[in-house]
Amino acid sequence: MAEHPPASLILALDQGTTSTRAVAFDRSGKAHAQRQIALAQHYPGDGWVEHDAREIWRAAHETVTAVAEAVGARAIAAIGITNQRETTVLWDRVTGVPLGKAIVWQDRRTAEACAALKARGLEGEVQRRTGLLLDPYFSATKIAWLLDHVPDARRRAEAGEIAFGTIDSWLVWNLTGGAVHATDATNASRTALYNIAAQDWDDDLLGWFGVPRAVLPQVRDTAGPFGTAQVAGTGLPIMAVAGDQQAAAVGQACLGPGLMKATYGTGCFALAHTGGRLVASRNRLLTTVASRIGGAPAYALEGSIFMAGATIQWLRDKLRLFDDAARSSDLAAAADPGSNVMLVPAFTGLGAPYWDPDARGAILGLTRNDGVAEIARAGLESVSFQTRDLLEAMAADLAAAGEPAPHALRVDGGMVVNDWFCQNLADLTGRTIDRPAVTETTALGAAFLAGLGAGVFASIDDIAAAWRLERRFEPQLAGPARDARYARWREAVARVRNGG
Repeated sequence: MAEHPPASLILALDQGTTSTRAVAFDRSGKAHAQRQIALAQHYPGDGWVEHDAREIWRAAHETVTAVAEAVGARAIAAIGITNQRETTVLWDRVTGVPLGKAIVWQDRRTAEACAALKARGLEGEVQRRTGLLLDPYFSATKIAWLLDHVPDARRRAEAGEIAFGTIDSWLVWNLTGGAVHATDATNASRTALYNIAAQDWDDDLLGWFGVPRAVLPQVRDTAGPFGTAQVAGTGLPIMAVAGDQQAAAVGQACLGPGLMKATYGTGCFALAHTGGRLVASRNRLLTTVASRIGGAPAYALEGSIFMAGATIQWLRDKLRLFDDAARSSDLAAAADPGSNVMLVPAFTGLGAPYWDPDARGAILGLTRNDGVAEIARAGLESVSFQTRDLLEAMAADLAAAGEPAPHALRVDGGMVVNDWFCQNLADLTGRTIDRPAVTETTALGAAFLAGLGAGVFASIDDIAAAWRLERRFEPQLAGPARDARYARWREAVARVRNGG
């Protein structure tokens, strides 16, 4: 065990869609120890995606304990938690036992419930209050589904016997031994039950979605106290909670207007910070809480892509085009540049700006000259094309609000270690792509927020000063060629949405 000065490190617990990870960072953002455990996905039906909440907690406990023991628990000043958002867990308040599996953010089983609410004319009012659209992606219809399909759950929930949480709440509850049932404003803003202007749960929304207030957690600031976790025999304060994309924005130092980031993990999530201004989208993007510090909310525009790294996983695991995801860039580089193959990865529908839960994936434009390399390239390009969809919608919304669109895009996540992908992203979006020195910024952002809550950082300016650029990618593809390829992408999406 390495010796560290007392209370000099911050422990980040990063619970994602495919793994659970703990990392101990110092004030400069250097990682001193980490532990990661893969998370199993469960697909019990078409468009259904589930996780075992008990497995998540066991992995969280194991990773946090391992890292604390590696660096010495007394060297840890605070814990910060970041999590996959929207994923929904219900559990018994007395026993702590989950009511079945957690419904994951990717799950589409509540599409009919969302359509019924749209038919009642409620989407406009839901968007005005929450910044979100009526889509199965968000937590509200998932909660209602569980309450209606787990025996006796609705009665017990109304009696106050059942707790709801996104994964952060589930982890806080368990880390504090059931003493704290709380979430933060960023996660609350992803439920479709939280009024982001009023910064409170909304009784009308609760009524429309059929969710009793008794199940809800308390909403707290992003940086601040969430109770004490018992880790490796030591009580450690939990001083920050943030949804993974908001945490990544902090790790990327996107802390004010004019800054934008995109995180490429299982999906892709782009956030453009709008400061204290709540910008409503006219282009089917989301308005979300970027953070809440000292009671003051900051906002962002967000676009969500469901399939980014998951597309490459599919090419590897289902089509078996390659054994290692890193091999995809070698194949893409060797592909025929004149190929017109398009892969539209709508395996669980399409996210922003389409929000089409019924679309399904397709590979189009194949000729006998096309093979593994061209399909691999199409898979990587599909992520770049979807990113352009988001950036164009963001630019339009910001222009309508009188705000300039950021020219540079800060990128992070597992996919951006791939130089070919980053250059392709610059070429197909026409944007400067900035890759930071630390690309796993989600955990780093949680650590920075916990450091702010614990007083390790005096202000967000201290966080911004810690960000470092590793490499910049400038567009090399000529504008007309870029636009021609994008037009073929839009045509492919239209064919998928129209059933072929």
